Amino acid sequence: MTDEQDWSLLKEELLQAAPSMGIDKIGIASADPFLDLKEILIRHRELGRESGFEEPDIEKRTHPERLMESPKSIIAIAVAYPSKMSSPPKSEPGKYRGILSRSAWGEDYHHVLRRRLQRLEEWLKEQVPDCRTEIMVDTGALSDRAVAERAGIGWSGKNCAIITPEYGSWVYLGEMITDIPLPPDKPILDECGDCTICIDACPTGALVGPGQLHAGSCVSFLTQTKTVLPDHFKKKIGNRLYGCDTCQIVCPKNKGKNWTQHEELRPDPEVAKPLLKPMLTMSNKQFKETFGASAAAWRGKKPLQRNAVIALGNFKDRSAVQLLGQLLMDDPRYEIREAAAWSLGEIAGEEAASWINKAQGKEDRPEVLEALAKAAEKIRAGAGKEKS
Repeated sequence: MTDEQDWSLLKEELLQAAPSMGIDKIGIASADPFLDLKEILIRHRELGRESGFEEPDIEKRTHPERLMESPKSIIAIAVAYPSKMSSPPKSEPGKYRGILSRSAWGEDYHHVLRRRLQRLEEWLKEQVPDCRTEIMVDTGALSDRAVAERAGIGWSGKNCAIITPEYGSWVYLGEMITDIPLPPDKPILDECGDCTICIDACPTGALVGPGQLHAGSCVSFLTQTKTVLPDHFKKKIGNRLYGCDTCQIVCPKNKGKNWTQHEELRPDPEVAKPLLKPMLTMSNKQFKETFGASAAAWRGKKPLQRNAVIALGNFKDRSAVQLLGQLLMDDPRYEIREAAAWSLGEIAGEEAASWINKAQGKEDRPEVLEALAKAAEKIRAGAGKEKS
């Protein structure tokens, strides 16, 4: 038997063993440089479309040999996650709720996939004791999507997600670089065709073309920032607390697909769709107890609280005015005060106007003062229309 046959046999054994490791799909990519991707990333940077969360070194993102000496192949894995919640709690007046994207339901997928890859690593080292491996999940230098596409896990959809024939795009991706020369798989055929439903449905127009995302306008990115959001984006966020699933929900390839085989990825409805008002006064300890196990917690408490404040404004929840007013007067974080001013302006009414008026005599942060002035004007204009 030749070495090539030995590696083919090892690959077949690996594919058979993958389900027992909690891996839904596995594919092999060559460790050659991702030269086409490199050109795309350079252009992406020139156009100012990066999020700032990605690995800044484009060479590392496209050259596996920069991450491991003499790599021979990259093992790509996919783990499917739920797209539906059984008996989801409903928003009601006075008890409005926010929503986490499906990628943040259940346990943080970084931990889940790392455990899967560690099992895979142990299995490989039992078969090839002197092999070298390097595990990556999302935060690694390589592009998970580029590796998955080359490995035949799925094709890269117009919404920039990897779409698998079996599971749609409801999959988490991870990879492992190794010096084992496993036979590579072939990329699969792109089945998006002429469909542009995802591009048309994007709330902010962040999908600027097929497979082209302007990260700075993406609702998912916006919900994870810690800064003051422009007013037009506040309206687009709705009640999203973390992430955005719109471009996946509308995708025809995801229709009817819901994966619940991994218990740790199933959502706790009270975490995935939490009440908004309790979030406004949540301590760091309470935040960690509630959201600490979720992928939504990685940016800390402030972005989710800011988004909860914005959501209450979008719901025009009059029962939240007192809480929002107290945040406006007392919260040390100007981003929260700015969001509270905006939301009070959306809710309007005499009580909201009173809080705005009180804060204008105390506030000294320019961003908040601007939000207060806009809110006061909006409330006055609304009151004038009611009288006329």
